[in-house]
This record gives sequence, structure tokens and C-alpha cells, in this order.
Amino acid sequence: MTTTPTTQTSNIIELPPNYIIPIVLLITAFPLFLIQRWVSLAIAIFALFLFIQTALIRLQFTPTDLDVYRSGKLLRRFPYQDWINWEIFWTPVPILFYFREVKSIHFVPIIFDAQLLQTCLKQYCGHLKQN
Repeated sequence: MTTTPTTQTSNIIELPPNYIIPIVLLITAFPLFLIQRWVSLAIAIFALFLFIQTALIRLQFTPTDLDVYRSGKLLRRFPYQDWINWEIFWTPVPILFYFREVKSIHFVPIIFDAQLLQTCLKQYCGHLKQN
């Protein structure tokens, strides 16, 4: 897993995928199966869901907004001008990215390079108040 950004142009940074959270969840589900089968199954299904999302979803930072792509198709655009604040939860092992817009709140699991995410957030949204 590399921290080198994939760029389409010099102004767009695409975050590479990071499979650590789905792998950890899947590994956790196996021994838990001996203790709590239903909980283990739920964790394993969630891990598989995150594996698929990690393979399909891409975040691109542009000079004006954060773009979310699935299989190369633009799903949603989040203009930085609508952002109020952002935060990456649990810095030692980043697991969740939060950002708030004027009309909505978003929580995104860290299924991409967390260090590059933080670098891009500081570059493009550094002026915003962090929680």
C-alpha cells in the first residue's frame, strides 16, 4: 500500500485504496466465530462489504471540491465552500473520516490512504476549523 498519489492532472489527487480495515475486521471475525457466531457473521459481512467498497470507491481532491467516484463514474461532488469542519478519528490508527457541510454530516470509513487524505485535507481545507 503506497502513499504515492495517483494523479490525473497536476491539480487532481486521487487517493489510493487501503484494505487494512476490511482485513482487520475479517481476521477478527474468524476467532470470534467460536464465541459468538452471529456477531462474527455480521462482522465478516461488513468486512466483505468494505472490501468491495475499497475496490470500487475513489476519492479525488480537486482545487474546488471532493469528488467521490464508483467504478470511474462520479457519484457525488462536495464543494469545499460548503464545508464547515472535518476530522479524522483516532489518529494512531485512523478508522473514520468525518466532515460536515452546511446542510449535512458525513462519516466515511478510512478505506484509502489516511496519511494522504490528511495531507489533502490540510492543503484544500486547511482554513476550516477542525474538531
